Amino acid sequence: MDNKYEALRLKNQICFPIYAVSNMITRKYKPYLDKLDLTYTQYIVMMVLWEHGQANEKLLCKSLCLKSNTLTPLLKKLEDKGYIEKSKDAYDERNLVITLTETGKELQDKALSVPECMAKEFQLTPEEAKSLYQVLYKLLDEENNK
Repeated sequence: MDNKYEALRLKNQICFPIYAVSNMITRKYKPYLDKLDLTYTQYIVMMVLWEHGQANEKLLCKSLCLKSNTLTPLLKKLEDKGYIEKSKDAYDERNLVITLTETGKELQDKALSVPECMAKEFQLTPEEAKSLYQVLYKLLDEENNK
């Protein structure tokens, strides 16, 4: 291959290993999340709600780096499963407030094993995991601060 095209080789792209690892991680989560009747994206929505108890769409979109049109069908499915309730904000009816139901709160106990199971899936030392976390969040922070 001509050297002028070296930059176009897949092995020289930082985006490809990030993309491939992201897909791999999502696949590794699947058997654990199937037991909870959640997809990966539904799981991360639930994690934000478990942390905050309730949230509006704006907080969920910002926390999860999702667009509203991606979040809306996720919330509908979670509502259909009985994990969340949606209501209009009492102070601003344009805002939608998402609250955990009792079933959604109880699901948190069932999800406690997921992070530990996932940690066993990867052969990273604590130092490697911390370094990876810091680099990835540095990239996210730079994007979110634009």
